[in-house]
Amino acid sequence: MGGADTGPDSGTDSGPDTGTDMAADTDRLVHGLLDRAVAETPDAPAVRDATGGWTYRHLSEVSHAFGEWLRLAGIGRGDRLVVQLPSTRELVAMFYGASRRGVIFVPLNPAMREYHLASVLTNAEPAAVIAEGAAVERMRRVTGVPVHDLADIRPRIEELHGTRTEAEVLPDDIAALVYTSGSTAVPKAVICPHAQVTFASEAINAVLGYRPDDVVFCRFPLSWDYGLYKVLLSCLGRSEIVLAGEESDLRLLSRMRQTGATVVPIVPSLATMIATLAQRDTEPPPPIRMITNTGAALPPATIAALREAFPGVRVVRQFGQTECKRVSIMPPEEDGERPGSVGLPLPGTTVELLGPDGEPVPVGEVGEIVVRGPHVMPGYWRAPEVTARTFRPDPRTGETRLHTGDYGRVDEDGYLYFEGRRDDMFKRKGIRMSTIEIEAAAMDVDGVRTAAVLPPTEARDLAIVVESDLEPHVILKELAQRLEPAKVPAVCRVVAELPLTQHGKNARDALARLVDGDRS
Repeated sequence: MGGADTGPDSGTDSGPDTGTDMAADTDRLVHGLLDRAVAETPDAPAVRDATGGWTYRHLSEVSHAFGEWLRLAGIGRGDRLVVQLPSTRELVAMFYGASRRGVIFVPLNPAMREYHLASVLTNAEPAAVIAEGAAVERMRRVTGVPVHDLADIRPRIEELHGTRTEAEVLPDDIAALVYTSGSTAVPKAVICPHAQVTFASEAINAVLGYRPDDVVFCRFPLSWDYGLYKVLLSCLGRSEIVLAGEESDLRLLSRMRQTGATVVPIVPSLATMIATLAQRDTEPPPPIRMITNTGAALPPATIAALREAFPGVRVVRQFGQTECKRVSIMPPEEDGERPGSVGLPLPGTTVELLGPDGEPVPVGEVGEIVVRGPHVMPGYWRAPEVTARTFRPDPRTGETRLHTGDYGRVDEDGYLYFEGRRDDMFKRKGIRMSTIEIEAAAMDVDGVRTAAVLPPTEARDLAIVVESDLEPHVILKELAQRLEPAKVPAVCRVVAELPLTQHGKNARDALARLVDGDRS
């Protein structure tokens, strides 16, 4: 395209808003964040990929050109635009350009196969699809709507460079649909309106504090909210984002050095890889000042390895769901405090811990994590039954609350501790336990790189799959020294590499097949 407050109800309230004036509608629109950055720092670097970079001014100009292409193509406010492309600066421009026209941006992971594509496209009912290469024909096999090859439309968008496009867009309009897997057999889309997206972005940045001299090194696809929001956080910080999803794993550290990376979002599998590479590296470390984690808890040994590799780095623990983007963040300056905590609720939001009766549990007791605030999304796209189960009115106020299905507790100071998902909590031999605590015990064993626990079923006892060079009996013996007898798995499977989802989380279905294959 060219060149916290804690009371007897165990609710945790973060207090007042972020201090940012979000009253003006333009400040509550996704493209309004970019416009503010252009007004303040037009020539600052904004986004870089493997082939080059753009300033904020240039990114804005390309977004306008893409928005005008959408208008000429007859794609307008409320229409869904499905985009299945690698994460590049062009994709970032498309995100902002769609926002300018009120078009609902629907990014899909390039790795999504036809099996799920068909159901996603049926659910989204897009006005058009943009893909490239072999993905174009794959898309055309599963949908009858226009499928545009990026290579074909790129010259037309370049011709429109220099035009400006605007349309009426309101904060309550939907900015994006983010498809996520979970409790359903097929991906479901979280509805992400402009107001919720911009509030969440501002609130997160109020805690993390992205800066104009930051270079954010992002390995994650924009189809995942963790990657998509890094674009917005970088914009708020007037930072540069480096989209590094296509980079070779072996070149990660050298690429971080080349780009001057200062902020690196991770998941545990990426953290382990970076720590391992750093141990073998003989060059000076890149200037990383902050590493943010989500997806699952980092083992203490991995945190220690990251701190050793990058002197002075803050390793920030977070907890969230796409349904509200972020629930809590450990303040960066407190990264070494309260081990196990995932921090305080976002500014302007509230977390409650509810028992089975729907009432708040006392401080220190475990309950379901329920979230209120301007960041709570309105529900799932065209899935009223799942929406009704997850997004429920507060019986006292009528305000929508997100029932996360996750469990946790808060301490007397309002810091949240994640205990596991509903699916992670189970009873065995009469004792209630969580996969999280068993995985943590496994990763405390020297020689275990990562681990995943499978709760017992009618056909299989409690099992653990471990990435390690140790023998299974050695791992089980070590676990017996760390856990109560009922919490020690009956089965241990050792693998060279744990199967992961597209977003770097443990692939539970694949893990179950590994274990069940041993029994067949």
